[in-house]
Amino acid sequence: MITLENAKKALEASEKKALELKIKVTTTVVDEHGSIIAMSRMDDALVVSPDFSLSKAYTAVVLKMPTDTIAPYAVEGKPYYGFNTLLSGKMTSIAGGLPVIHNGKVIGGIGVGGSADTAQDVICAQEALKILA
Repeated sequence: MITLENAKKALEASEKKALELKIKVTTTVVDEHGSIIAMSRMDDALVVSPDFSLSKAYTAVVLKMPTDTIAPYAVEGKPYYGFNTLLSGKMTSIAGGLPVIHNGKVIGGIGVGGSADTAQDVICAQEALKILA
């Protein structure tokens, strides 16, 4: 189980890394069902970044994999093509979502959104994951 206290620490870790990278992001931590535990939008982060970060966190937890690993399977002719339209668009293959795994079980997800370079979103999410995993 991810506690609110640990979720807040994960948000702080993500934001600290974002500051080092000179970017502004939103970080979201969800539980094993995809419900928000905590979310934080940095000052001047993109207005859409909370939606992106929640979608990334939700996708990572319900599919039990990092969001960027889905991308090769989400193109035309592949099994996940169009999956991002399911559930009213709650899922994405954009990089920046990571599952939180504890003792071999997915207990939550982290999503980071807002950078123009999604590799930086992943780096911030990895910093948050260090707190929760």
